[in-house]
Amino acid sequence: MDHATSADGTLIAMHEVGAGPTVVIVNGALSTARDATEVAHAFAEAGLRTITYDRRARGDSGDSALAAPEREVEDLAAVVAASGTDAAVIGHSSGAILALYAAGEGVPMSRLFLSEPPFRFGEGDPAEDLEDRLQAFVDDGHPEEAVVLFQREAVGLPESFIEQFRASPAFAQISRLGRSTIYDTLVTRRVSTPSTEMLGVRMPVTILCGDETMPILVTAASRLAEMMPHAEFLQVSESVGHRMDPAATARIVAARIAG
Repeated sequence: MDHATSADGTLIAMHEVGAGPTVVIVNGALSTARDATEVAHAFAEAGLRTITYDRRARGDSGDSALAAPEREVEDLAAVVAASGTDAAVIGHSSGAILALYAAGEGVPMSRLFLSEPPFRFGEGDPAEDLEDRLQAFVDDGHPEEAVVLFQREAVGLPESFIEQFRASPAFAQISRLGRSTIYDTLVTRRVSTPSTEMLGVRMPVTILCGDETMPILVTAASRLAEMMPHAEFLQVSESVGHRMDPAATARIVAARIAG
């Protein structure tokens, strides 16, 4: 494990596997770099040098007192710079929103892959005070309640699913990421609708969407593709349940990087 130093001095944990052209993976909500291990190894087997990193307030990365989307943009810029070469970036879920936002802010990327970005386009955004309520749970020492609130109001999961997850062994580990829900809420609200800068990025863009995923994600990916006519849109039959299929995604990414 290595670290990149973000603009505000926060250390961002990076993990590297493989050799070849560089790809940086940006994870979605309630996940760490470890959750991308299978994808990273599939990329490595496809001939790519793959870097995963713990987004701010997750895993082995640090954090700052005030949460802001700009800090996550700076974090990704630091990871790309630390990679030492022109890097492609692939973001999944809220990580795809962050990756496109960062590209629009000028973070250098050779190519950009967006996997099921949950853009809402200003429709059905969470309540404006959600970040404050999430912060209150974290400040009171109840990050697990922040996770539940995020799942309920930001993601829109049904109560039956939330209660089932809460009773599972995995919940204890996920609850440690309560603080990170504030960052995901902030970045998805900031760019609920992609900005002109985001839609006009100059690097090649591929938008990926699984065949069996939540309808809101299919709608978001299709709508984004319509707004970015220069982007490539691919339906990935192997990716199901809002999860990137490692082998299929690796084939797609490696083929496009190879040209």
